[in-house]
Amino acid sequence: MTTINEIPLTTIDGETTTLAEYRDKVLLIVNVASRCGLAPQYEQLEELQRTYGERGFTVLGFPSNQFLQELSTEDAIKEYCSTTWGVTFPMFEKVRLNGKKAHPLYQELTRTPDAAGKAGRVKWNFEKFVITPSGDVHRFRPDVLPDDPAIVSVIEENLP
Repeated sequence: MTTINEIPLTTIDGETTTLAEYRDKVLLIVNVASRCGLAPQYEQLEELQRTYGERGFTVLGFPSNQFLQELSTEDAIKEYCSTTWGVTFPMFEKVRLNGKKAHPLYQELTRTPDAAGKAGRVKWNFEKFVITPSGDVHRFRPDVLPDDPAIVSVIEENLP
């Protein structure tokens, strides 16, 4: 059985990797979309990256066009993220979040319930999953901002 750290991932630049590369870090995995009304959350995500990045934390952005709000190419997404929001955190290729063709990472992540106890489908863009170095997964729906105290406390409690 493959663990979440062994699931193959492809970076936005086309390189193959896995979450094992980030094994000792606190991860904030978020499905992003450039044309979404929630795109200003990129600013808060980048602020978290700058605040905690040197302490063992990273944001990992997974673009998705599942809700028809993402740009058509990885190059366009990369340019938008860097020029509009100054994104420095790792970004990955576009993935499907829900359904039979969902990326294996999201098949695994969506088993985790949110604060209301509901697991299952990603509801919208900018849904967040915090994975601790011990492997615990915490799920936050799109309306929970990246700098919400609930997210920040999970990050801070799990930093080395």
